[in-house]
Amino acid sequence: MQQKKILFGMFNFNNREMETAMRKYFSVLLISVFFITACAAPQQGGPSAEHGLSGAFQGLMHLILSPIQIAAGLLEGVAALPYYAGTALADINQGMVQAQAKITLDDTYEGAYGKRINQVNPSGDTGKVFRRMKHASEYFQKVLSHQGVANASSYILTSIDTAKNDGFTLFAIVYRPAKSINVIDKYDGKTVRNLTSDDRLYYEPFQFDAKGNPQDVIVDWAGIPTDQSASQKQQAVLLTLAANAVASEKRRADYWVAEKHWIDGQFSEIMKTQNQKVEQAMKI
Repeated sequence: MQQKKILFGMFNFNNREMETAMRKYFSVLLISVFFITACAAPQQGGPSAEHGLSGAFQGLMHLILSPIQIAAGLLEGVAALPYYAGTALADINQGMVQAQAKITLDDTYEGAYGKRINQVNPSGDTGKVFRRMKHASEYFQKVLSHQGVANASSYILTSIDTAKNDGFTLFAIVYRPAKSINVIDKYDGKTVRNLTSDDRLYYEPFQFDAKGNPQDVIVDWAGIPTDQSASQKQQAVLLTLAANAVASEKRRADYWVAEKHWIDGQFSEIMKTQNQKVEQAMKI
């Protein structure tokens, strides 16, 4: 039986086409409403700007990316992470394959967790979730090593957690060959610390060592909502975006200024500027 045609705007759609079109339309509409609300100035005594920003990211769970948007997200790096949340694991991987990504989501699952995408349930959960940057770095190095990246053990993942109570983390990919470092505490500006890979503070970036010599190279960075990196699926996407940044020899010297502003409490401004750039590039 021939499917019934339905008029939508100036175009004719069959039932299946209509369902797909409406789904995409309302996804975009919902995201637009969330971000307009987030950017609006709060009323006196009402919710804070940070609360509105968090609410905007919750709306991304309803956003389904097209293959072109998935490819664009690869170019934006780790800042694009939240926008992948509503797209199925297999669809993200297929989009990366079509975009000829150097490292796909399937590569990450195989390298980090020892499973291929077709062996994992749709949620992407295999029971391996990291909660500290030390463990995140270990998974990351496995992915890089599996892909034959030189000096894989010299790349670590770091976080600045001063805005964690507000729901955000400043995340960075750092190239640091040294397994122990001698640095000045970035918060009090005077305490000299000797840190090894077993120390929590080792997994924060340092521009200089205690003698003033250059210390770390920033590959990529982004402000990330903490709830957008809690599931194994999103963590795998994060590792994949980060691995592609390394593979493409990306560098972000602008991190150091952003870190200072972040620690000073200006994280919401950084997030808004970042989101505007990513959304423009991904056409969201």
